[in-house]
Amino acid sequence: MISRSVGMLAALMISTAGALAGDVEIVGAEAQQSGETWRFAVTLRHGDTGWDHYADLWQVLAPDGTVLGERVLAHPHVDEQPFTRTQSGIVIPQGLDHVVIRARDTVHGFAPETYRVDLNR
Repeated sequence: MISRSVGMLAALMISTAGALAGDVEIVGAEAQQSGETWRFAVTLRHGDTGWDHYADLWQVLAPDGTVLGERVLAHPHVDEQPFTRTQSGIVIPQGLDHVVIRARDTVHGFAPETYRVDLNR
């Protein structure tokens, strides 16, 4: 009975580790206001392996979860890690002092970790 429980626990630990492995990591992000819109530069790290598994999107969210803008990443970055991509023209509503960045990959979906960016208005 004990060996069966230990085996089940080991299987659960391996399963959990596999589910967490491969998430996109947001290494950093910067925001710069230009007139009425903002430009974001977001740096990601991910174990891209090719077209079947790569970081494919990052989004700028209001604190309430509203998507304010996003950058679609159209191809894998296997040999470029970490990598930075920018997106301009994002409108940030008045009154927000920060936004949240989240990132996604093609296998695991959105990573559980997000990144807060304070806005200097």
